[in-house]
Amino acid sequence: MSTRRSFLTKATAAVAAPYFIPSSAFGGGGKTAPSDRFGVGVIGVGGRGTDHARTCLGRGDTQLLAVCDPQQAKREGMKQTAEKHYANKTNQGAYKGCGAYSDFRELLARDDLDVIFIASPENWHALHLVSAVRAGKDVYSEKAMTLTHGEGLAVIDTVRRYGRIVQIGMQQRSWGIFRQACELVQNGYIGKLHTVHISVPGGNSNLPNAAPKDPPPTIDYNMWLGPAPYTPYNDVKCSFNWYFMSDYCVGWIQSWGIHYLDVAQWGAPSLCTKPLQIEGTAKFPTTGVGNVSYSWKVTMDSADGIHFVYTDDTQGKHGVRFEGDKGWVFVHRGGITAEPASLLKVKLRPDEIHLYEAYDHHTCFFDSVRARKDPSCPVEVGHSGNAIAIACDVATRLGRKVEWDWATQRFTKDDEANRFLTRPFRAPWSL
Repeated sequence: MSTRRSFLTKATAAVAAPYFIPSSAFGGGGKTAPSDRFGVGVIGVGGRGTDHARTCLGRGDTQLLAVCDPQQAKREGMKQTAEKHYANKTNQGAYKGCGAYSDFRELLARDDLDVIFIASPENWHALHLVSAVRAGKDVYSEKAMTLTHGEGLAVIDTVRRYGRIVQIGMQQRSWGIFRQACELVQNGYIGKLHTVHISVPGGNSNLPNAAPKDPPPTIDYNMWLGPAPYTPYNDVKCSFNWYFMSDYCVGWIQSWGIHYLDVAQWGAPSLCTKPLQIEGTAKFPTTGVGNVSYSWKVTMDSADGIHFVYTDDTQGKHGVRFEGDKGWVFVHRGGITAEPASLLKVKLRPDEIHLYEAYDHHTCFFDSVRARKDPSCPVEVGHSGNAIAIACDVATRLGRKVEWDWATQRFTKDDEANRFLTRPFRAPWSL
């Protein structure tokens, strides 16, 4: 790629220590030439971003060159981790080749970055993703792809217009057991599919109250908020707790639930292609700063007669169960079961439906970048799963049945419901 080649010429002038690690330091007998290695930047280095950064440190075809986070401790900590890692790889006492930024625009302005990993809070996803694509980068973005439905449509338009490769972090599409379950269903091995049960962890109902205060100097609070409405800093929000605050996330009905909603749509495509009737109830916190649902039960009926039941489950029985008139298959992160059990021994014929085969989500992404082809979870798939989650949340907030039309990407004749599909950005941010 041109960007990989171009930054090699700038290496010596940019830093005193080796800027690009010799290929021999990455293993594999030195087979990965620097010109074939991906320069990586990571936006958001909390839990998921740290995982992505560490994965890239361990690969022979990537080099982590830049990290971004409005919290100083997080970005400096990952910068130090990367530089220590590469110093050890090269047996040198010091290495200074990983930039650390508070403002993502500075990171994206670097021409030595080929790919960007996005693991910021979800109110930032659309802006980070669109900005990276416009900057000529390929992107791996965490789920949920966007905070709102409208943002998802804007992301799809931008990605397709600029021709970039984008993988959404629905990593179960790279797990063999999930593909196996969905292939059994799509090829009719459980007979005519009639019911799909989707169960996921519930959210947090116990966030404390928190008094407004001045943000500490180690947090660029304005940048942390980004396009979200301005609210005063407190000691709760700039942490894992943002998942349960509606300015930054729809809650786990979306952000965790989308994992198994995605499996459901993979096995039963009518969930994301046929008109849906949706209704449900949810429980919301009555105290503290959290304000998204922590428990819910939603039913969806597709126009082809399939009944979907989507719930949280406090018993830990999370997964997707597909039920047909000749059997069932249940798949979750711990394994797969079926009735009859012989279904698990089925070997698909060449003429049957074979779904996208990938065994590692990061490798799938990098292979797709090299081949310039869509990965296992492109933006359209990330958007449709997210749209389902958002529609479920809207139904619980309205407390009545809604009808979702995939052809128009709107609720049918329902202005009240459609108002939930977009949110204004805080100035000066815009897509």
